[in-house]
Amino acid sequence: MVVLAIILGTIIFLNLAGFAVNKTLFAHELNSVTPYGKIVDVNGQKMHVYAIGNGSGSGDGSDNGIGRQTIVLLPGFGVALPSADFGPLMRELSREYTVVCVEYFGIGFSGQMKTARTNANIVEETRTALSLAGFKAPYVLMPHSLSGVYSEYYAAKYPEEVSAIIMLDTTSTARQEGKNPPRLVYGIAKLQQACGLTRLTYRLMPPAQKAENGYTVKEIGDYRLFAYHVLNDTMIDQSLRTLDSINEVSAMPFPQGIPVLKLISSQSLEKVGADYQEKHLARLGSAVQSQTVEGSHFIYQTGAAEIFNLTKAFLAKIQ
Repeated sequence: MVVLAIILGTIIFLNLAGFAVNKTLFAHELNSVTPYGKIVDVNGQKMHVYAIGNGSGSGDGSDNGIGRQTIVLLPGFGVALPSADFGPLMRELSREYTVVCVEYFGIGFSGQMKTARTNANIVEETRTALSLAGFKAPYVLMPHSLSGVYSEYYAAKYPEEVSAIIMLDTTSTARQEGKNPPRLVYGIAKLQQACGLTRLTYRLMPPAQKAENGYTVKEIGDYRLFAYHVLNDTMIDQSLRTLDSINEVSAMPFPQGIPVLKLISSQSLEKVGADYQEKHLARLGSAVQSQTVEGSHFIYQTGAAEIFNLTKAFLAKIQ
């Protein structure tokens, strides 16, 4: 019992010490990083919109010519700093297009938001942020992972604002099995983050963003810094509503006039199977195309050049 008490006391002491260090030394470390793009006010909170490329900042979202199309990158769940994580892909796409990265509330340079992270709220906030940043529809939406659900909702609600969707290994809205993670899991994770354990374990892992894949030293460093602080109540609410979001969209017919290209990672195809993808493609209708891209679920981290080539060919074909 004495030994157990010593071990327990040591654990408690280390956690309290870690909490104190995090609060004292690292509470404001993100303030030293300047936002890459524009900060706009959406419903009283700051939202980050980062744009580069041909016509960037012109506000011209027309698709009269390949170089004038606006591609809107939408991040998957839990990406700490999308404007850095999408860096190499943005630079590739900017060779031909205006490319815009929207950081949802709760991630990146955007603030937190107390309103529910529903499909409707996320889509309306995205539309507002794009408009305030000077861009006009129609857009080519390029969502990754869970953002595919929000993109389908966007297309169903505002088909005139979406000229095409290029999906980066997106979540299927044709199958709704599973359940949301229990809230307790996030409570434990928040405690680990507050005590510095997340920082410690993350530092021991090699970064997913690598220089050989086109990432800059700044992007790699900034992403790691934001990853230490990624978990917050806004992001947790988004996660806990995942199944509700999927179920809502699955009940909405997808507009058949919108061309879709779904890029499927070889890793996802292996893990979830072809049936998962085929059902999703069938739901999206006759205007959908698909292509397998070698790599992990985060295909854009290693396959930026290939995604650019596939995007260019797809948009040129449907224009």
